[in-house]
Amino acid sequence: MTSGTKSQQLRNIGIIAHIDAGKTTLTERILYYTGRTHKLGEVHDGEATMDFLPEEQARGITIMSAVTSCQWRGATVNIIDTPGHVDFTIEVERSLRVLDGAVGVFCAVGGVQPQSETVWRQADRFRVPKLVFVNKLDRVGADFDRVMGQLKERLSANPLVITRPFGQEENFKGVIDCLRGRLYVWPEDHLGAEMMDLDIPEEARTEAEAGREALLEVLAETDDALMEAYLADEEIPLERLIEAIRKATIGLRLTPVFAGAALRNKGVQPLLDGIVDYLPAPVDLPPIAAHSPDGAEVLVEPKAKDPLAALVFKIQMMEQGRKMSFLRIYSGRVREGDEVVNVRTGQKDKIARVLRLNAGKRDRIPEALSGDLVGIVGLRGAVTGDTVCSAGRLLLLESITAADPVISVAVEPESAADQQKLLDTLTKMTEEDPTFKIKVDPDTGQTVISGMGELHLEVLVQRLSREFGLSPRVGKPQVVYRETVSVPATAEGSFERDLGTGAQPIRATVSVAPGLRGSGLATSQRLLAPALIPERLLLAALETMEAGLASGPIQGYPMADVSASLDALDLGDGPVPEPMVRMAVMQALSQALRDASPVMMEPILRLEITAPDEFTGEIIGYLASRLGRVEEMVSHQGGFKVIVVKAPLSELFGYSTVIRSQTQGRGSFMLQFDHFDVVERKGH
Repeated sequence: MTSGTKSQQLRNIGIIAHIDAGKTTLTERILYYTGRTHKLGEVHDGEATMDFLPEEQARGITIMSAVTSCQWRGATVNIIDTPGHVDFTIEVERSLRVLDGAVGVFCAVGGVQPQSETVWRQADRFRVPKLVFVNKLDRVGADFDRVMGQLKERLSANPLVITRPFGQEENFKGVIDCLRGRLYVWPEDHLGAEMMDLDIPEEARTEAEAGREALLEVLAETDDALMEAYLADEEIPLERLIEAIRKATIGLRLTPVFAGAALRNKGVQPLLDGIVDYLPAPVDLPPIAAHSPDGAEVLVEPKAKDPLAALVFKIQMMEQGRKMSFLRIYSGRVREGDEVVNVRTGQKDKIARVLRLNAGKRDRIPEALSGDLVGIVGLRGAVTGDTVCSAGRLLLLESITAADPVISVAVEPESAADQQKLLDTLTKMTEEDPTFKIKVDPDTGQTVISGMGELHLEVLVQRLSREFGLSPRVGKPQVVYRETVSVPATAEGSFERDLGTGAQPIRATVSVAPGLRGSGLATSQRLLAPALIPERLLLAALETMEAGLASGPIQGYPMADVSASLDALDLGDGPVPEPMVRMAVMQALSQALRDASPVMMEPILRLEITAPDEFTGEIIGYLASRLGRVEEMVSHQGGFKVIVVKAPLSELFGYSTVIRSQTQGRGSFMLQFDHFDVVERKGH
């Protein structure tokens, strides 16, 4: 494939799951069986095609979402392999924003794990149709039916089993196709590239017939015509069943499920068929809503003949400091030499390169059409979430939101000569990663970097050394706090001006009040006669309030869960300079915040700990001493318990060492940010 692909033949999919569920291993098999690669790269050997960063190869995890494409049954499949670790959740967020479908990978032993649930909810929020691949069915403790139950209970999914395992654990031999009534097995000596299509053996016939009956029952509930045929016991053509499954999948009413063991090269080809048969092409989905400069809603259709409308969903720095923008094209086409407009900045750029992406490699192509995912060189000021359009039709697509960082460390260059290079490099890295922030303390001159977790910052610091030759000194992790208020308060601020006939004050009255946890910030005005105040001065007053909430009265951390209102603004007589209004409003807001009993809020994390039964008492006791609160505890197979706890981030530094010590190396845990809240400590 050298250039654009027609939308009907495209499948833009993401591979999503909990860490270590086998996403990257599955992607490697897909690339191998579709002929995109000619060697199976293994994650545990550090040779996976999609994990091309040295940090990924060393750790055996995906850190940066990678894009590649392959061919299967005449369709072009663009694949994004996303990270499973919660520290890199922005990679999943921005990938799901531009994908048309997703494959959720679930470990047959671990089932629906915390990060699985998180990414599934993200996909639900973007209304992304999904397939499920139940992986690792050859492992001890694998239980396909238990995973089906968890899909229903925990994810509210409606699973439709297309292939189910033929044997489990050490007896896993292949998969039964419930739709076609066939058995698929893979000879051990062909790396899974050859799939044998066999009749169902006698010992599995009852299971296969029950599987088909269950499939027809679930499917018939989504299609009235099928229901009639099913109740009349009519023979339904295979093509009609595939069409009904596709329609129900795209309509988010069903989730087709496939069984396999990617590392053992089993079950991947039926999944590939499912991707082509059941997941949507760009033309199968409703038009994307955008807004014109005057605010009117415009529907963007995936038509190559329409003007260009595309979203920048990722930025990556290339060699020699050049920037590549990952683009999802929603309408029109892009060619080398085309002039495009960044709607956010109004800047015009010329497309220097259009690139077909294959993880760490790139192939130059002359053009790309609507529906495609490509790399673009030449967008100078682009950041994640920007809309790129043809000059003749400016539209603004929904942007991509990033979570706020929760942890910080101070970094210092090895020498004063490296100070500017360090700042410039960190700034470039913030363009790549919207959850990574830098700040220079105006008092101390110290550079502070903030991110989503200890691993996130550790990886970024390693990249400074490997890619840019910088080895900064790194301080201990510090929590990123928020400030809020605990009671309502009202205050007046004034600024006196001299009109030559005596001093005359400008007065502003501002009220603040606490909001619900997670409600964010809100500003408003409750003036009795707002029409009597010039619009520019009213806007200046509201802007000042918004800016004032960016820094709290205790230690200057950003405010959260606070509403502020402008209650009165007395301008007196004569002309009023805007800076004076701003000063009066800021004075009133600052006093109101101080009077409202401000308090600090800490990031609260959700831990899901899996450990042997005999260690749970010690684990719970330790976490209670760290201000943790047990939310849930359930028995797991094999004498293990799963404990869900919420605790302040500040109390959890170094917990990975503690859990290993407490459980003799047999315990594991996952952390994810839950919310900010006030933490009561004894003696405070």
